[in-house]
Amino acid sequence: MNPLNPKKLLLSKWTAVQPIRKDKHFLVTKVVAPEFVGEKTQWVDIEAVFSRSTQRLAWRDLQNDDLWKQGWV
Repeated sequence: MNPLNPKKLLLSKWTAVQPIRKDKHFLVTKVVAPEFVGEKTQWVDIEAVFSRSTQRLAWRDLQNDDLWKQGWV
């Protein structure tokens, strides 16, 4: 499990263990702010480096070593 802090995720680099639609390298482009004050951050937008497609996922999913590796491997 990768130790992560949602405040430090912006512009971090990630490699998908299994390519997603032929994309392997991703960059966190946005940390989605919570809807209400006092709530914790739950979502991030990641952008594929090659195709520039964006998807939203729960930032805690990035801690799963079976799906993501931190950095560009």
